[in-house]
Amino acid sequence: MASPAELRMDQLPSDPLLHILSFLSYRDLVNCSYVNWRLNELSKHNPLWKSLCSKHWLLTDVDRQKNDVSWYCLFKLYYSDLGRYIQYYPVLKTAWEQLKSFLQQKCPRMIASLKEGATEVELNNIEARISCRLPDDYRCSYRIHNGQKLVTPGLMGTMSLSYHYRSEVLLDVETAARGFQQRMGMKYCLPLTFCLHTGLSQCMALESAEGRRMFECFYLCADQTAQDPSAINMFITGSCFSEWFTTYVNNVVTGEYPIIRDQIFRYIHDKSCVATTGDITVSVSTSFLPELSSVHPPHFFFTYHIRIEMSSSASPEAACQLDSHNWRITTSDGNVEEAQGPGVLGEFPVMTPGKVHEYASCTTFSTPSEYMEGHYTFHRLANKEEVFNVAIPRFYMTCPPYRKPMFQTQKTSASFTSRFDDHEDDGDSDGDSDGDGDGDDSGDLKGINMVALEGALCPRHM
Repeated sequence: MASPAELRMDQLPSDPLLHILSFLSYRDLVNCSYVNWRLNELSKHNPLWKSLCSKHWLLTDVDRQKNDVSWYCLFKLYYSDLGRYIQYYPVLKTAWEQLKSFLQQKCPRMIASLKEGATEVELNNIEARISCRLPDDYRCSYRIHNGQKLVTPGLMGTMSLSYHYRSEVLLDVETAARGFQQRMGMKYCLPLTFCLHTGLSQCMALESAEGRRMFECFYLCADQTAQDPSAINMFITGSCFSEWFTTYVNNVVTGEYPIIRDQIFRYIHDKSCVATTGDITVSVSTSFLPELSSVHPPHFFFTYHIRIEMSSSASPEAACQLDSHNWRITTSDGNVEEAQGPGVLGEFPVMTPGKVHEYASCTTFSTPSEYMEGHYTFHRLANKEEVFNVAIPRFYMTCPPYRKPMFQTQKTSASFTSRFDDHEDDGDSDGDSDGDGDGDDSGDLKGINMVALEGALCPRHM
């Protein structure tokens, strides 16, 4: 009996064959088109490329109708322009669209500050000018929007205290290139943001140098104990541009960062930091301030925002007034401190049904992290003898990771220059006296950062 003839895949009926092709990537689909005439025709089937256009370029029927081409041709059109960014484009484009949609509802004036995307030629010219390669995720984002105008409020978040204001602008690529650093301590660093009020910037390392990892994002911080002013420490904010940007956008659009007076405030609210006592609810948000901080000497600076609210369903007889506060502060080394005082920041708020009282204060400390908790003491307006406590939930304050430069910060400028020139790429540690380097050319990465505020008055634990 004759053996049955083998059935090749390209001899299958069109429907099952198209179903198989629908599981292929765009690269494999293109490769299939070179096999034979039939697969060439089927691999251009419009529904296949509609799915790929949606996946990689987030395109819809409206986009296809606007261009008046097939889905296959539309994919080729976008690939010819943005193909090098195909790995990043859908994630960054989605982040930008989510952010703009959110801003349109919550703080529309910020939308007007966004710039149109840069061109490939403009980005190539910037690379030639600074003699460094821009990472593809950075280029991709700037093809979508070329940062924003130098205005306040900045897109990348705001923080405000009674004596201090910060608002970070997302720099356009031209302005960023003018701030590109080649000086000792900041070699190959490109600014990402800038605050017009404080001069604070977040930067990205375009090369691995001086203890920084390539494409890492960070706040710079001068070592205040070093003899050499080029000794720069870093508070790490992202391992690469796409992580840095999408994490920030997610915090904005999910409500993690509150909108206050049409500005994005970079307070982080842990949903567990809420406590209800009777009709009164207390919630806490915290924020680390790198611009008021330093790695050396080891002091931390945080601000916290407290919201006190009386339920609108409370009876009028429940009206009360805050008399005092009581804090219990526990540091990471186990020390416990207690602080008491009248009112909050000199105020004695009266709480009535539906009333909300909010205030911000700050704290400095010299251990890697701490948490605070406590209570307020109130009395009823109808009966001053009725005194009761309202719990303040425990909230944690932990600084982001920091990294020290590779050189020993206590050396003189001459010694520093010699060490940098001789050992820029070696695996030495950053000058430990015992010489126990770990071979990591990324410097000394700590789990926790340290901060300081010199000469400023802080209404601590109010």
